Amino acid sequence: MRRFEFIQILPISMEEAWSFFSNPTNLGKITPPEMNFRIIGNLPQKVYEGMFIVYKVSPLAGIPMQWVTEITHVREPHFFIDEQRKGPYSIWHHEHHFEQVPEGIKMTDILYYSVPFGWLGKLVDMLLVKRKVLDIFTFRKQVLLKLYNQLVT
Repeated sequence: MRRFEFIQILPISMEEAWSFFSNPTNLGKITPPEMNFRIIGNLPQKVYEGMFIVYKVSPLAGIPMQWVTEITHVREPHFFIDEQRKGPYSIWHHEHHFEQVPEGIKMTDILYYSVPFGWLGKLVDMLLVKRKVLDIFTFRKQVLLKLYNQLVT
């Protein structure tokens, strides 16, 4: 299983951070366009424990698939966790943490994932999946830097 931790400081308030990141409709704004991300159905403006989010996405080679995540934990405004219930991973556990710091909000994403199919899955992860996951979070960081008028570094 892989573990990644991504940290970004945003010059915004805790309320602004929670409002943006806990609204599932904003996920499409921070997902690379080539993934063709689209939420299926109507959702409330804020996540809650037990909430299921169903979407179509094309994570690799433009091949569309349905992905279902469940919001398993919420402690407003400090963190929430989503876990894949249906999709390409055998494990997908994504923690979203928000902490007030002097510069604004320290946002920490902790991601655990595992690819199915044993050694073949490990090979595909090494060759494709790991890079794609890193690209998604790099894209997200760039979008957030622009959205909150920071210099891109």
